[in-house]
Amino acid sequence: MRWCSDGLELSCDNSEKVRVAFALNCCDREIMSWVATTKGIDAALVGDLMMQAVENRFGPDGKPPKPIEWLTDNGSCFTEAETSLEALAVATTDQLFRNASSASLNALA
Repeated sequence: MRWCSDGLELSCDNSEKVRVAFALNCCDREIMSWVATTKGIDAALVGDLMMQAVENRFGPDGKPPKPIEWLTDNGSCFTEAETSLEALAVATTDQLFRNASSASLNALA
């Protein structure tokens, strides 16, 4: 299984900015989960994102049948130690993160 995550920023008419991060299944391109905030995306929100993705796919008590390769860029919210610990806690991966510039991730586009 291979999932990926990324974030984006939307400017609103009232000059506020909304920041969104999402988790995507690389095989069927389904959005597994997303989080949004008017503040910055931090490791805690990425942890929530990961947990929601696993629960949405496998149920609240479900565990992935095999480790998930989780692809992302090297943004600070994805590379913080807290995010890595969350990934291990929900047992989503044995290969925490790969650089988004890798050829395998570029094949998604």
